[in-house]
Order: sequence, then C-alpha cells, then structure tokens
Amino acid sequence: MSIITISSLTKTYDGGGIEVKALRGIDLAIGRGEFTAIAGPSGSGKTTLLNLIGGLDHPTGGALTVAGSDLNRMTPRELSDIRLNKIGFIFQAYNLIPVLSALENVEYILLLQGVAKGERRDRSRRILEEVGLGREINRLPKELSGGQQQRVAVARAIVSEPELVLADEPTANLDQKTGSSLLDLMHDLNHQKNITFLFSTHDAMVMDYAERIIRLSDGMIISDDKKKSGRESSVKKVKKKK
Repeated sequence: MSIITISSLTKTYDGGGIEVKALRGIDLAIGRGEFTAIAGPSGSGKTTLLNLIGGLDHPTGGALTVAGSDLNRMTPRELSDIRLNKIGFIFQAYNLIPVLSALENVEYILLLQGVAKGERRDRSRRILEEVGLGREINRLPKELSGGQQQRVAVARAIVSEPELVLADEPTANLDQKTGSSLLDLMHDLNHQKNITFLFSTHDAMVMDYAERIIRLSDGMIISDDKKKSGRESSVKKVKKKK
C-alpha cells in the first residue's frame, strides 16, 4: 500500500520573468515502510519534490496524495494539520529553536498536538535516550555538536510516531562517522516502528543505506532502483574496506 502517490507532478518557478521548470511530470509511488533516497545533483529538483510532498509548497500541476490525503484539495489549515500529525521533518540546517533545550525542542511538537505535560515529557525523554542523548536533554542547541543537534532533530521528527519522515540532506553537515551512526539509528527506527523515511541527498553514504534509490535529473526521474537491504549493502562495503 502506498503512502505517497504522485502523478504528472510539475513545478514551475518564475525566475525573474523566465520560467524555471523544477519538476517535469513526475510519476511515483512510495510504499509504507520504505527507506528511500531521492538522489541527484544540486538543481535536479529533489528538494522541490520533498517540499511538495511535505505540503510546504504547491505544485503547478499534477496529483499528489500523502497518507490518504489529496494535498491539492486541502486548505492551509488542513495542510498544517497533516504536517503536524502525519509527517516528521528533518532539515539540513536542523531548525531547532535556539532558546529551548534539547528536551523542550522535542516536546514542542507534542505540545502543539495537545499532549499532556507529563506524557509529552516522558515520551521526549525516552526518545532522546533512544538517540543517545539521555545526558544532554537540558542543553541548548548551541551547546551541542552538529551531530547531536541532528539527533535532536531526528528525535523531534519521530517522537509523535508519524507515518512519514522527510529528511532533506540529513548528513550534509556531519562527518562520516556521525552520519553513519545517524543513518543506523534511522534505519533501525524504520524497521522497528515501520516509519517511512524519504531522503533527498547527493551523499553516497545515504544511498548505500537506502533500500530504494530514485535518481532525478533536470526535474525528471531517470532511474528507480530497489535493493534487498540498504543497510546490509553498506555493512558489506565497510567490511571489504577493512
């Protein structure tokens, strides 16, 4: 069963009087529980596609259904609700609230959902422990390393157990060891909680972990390949290097 269904999706921007075609008729289906990377160079349209799927932007044409909802037919309030309750976001720049602690940043999504204080604090503590930050919960973002901030972002994205997590270049600001550890964590969460993960990336390491790789070029899908297990593939490569 698909969590994302896309048909003839297009997106055109006005670049100072010149039409810039970011997406040119995308047809795509993503199944529930997939661990998928959208790959391609800068300007290929991968971030635009992720933003459309997340309801952060509107398509120029085509159909887009996410978690059973037709995004083209939704009001701004309805789009806000689906982002709050069904989609988790992991941004390249982390997007943590600087004046809030790690715990408060993770709690914030549950606060917006109306979860009671005791429950949201317990859930946030538990998820921060799961991502290896049990001792850092009271630190502000500026007191955390880049890898730790990204782990807080991951915890915030999954604390409400959304159906879908969208991650835009999640390893771009991390060293290889930290990035690999973060991908291990997300891969485990994908299998344990059946959360669908969809990445935009040009990082070869993310593509190693992915179980499906969709490649974009000039706003079009040029290949769509599945493999048995992205994580097994990555582990084998590490062993060969040793």
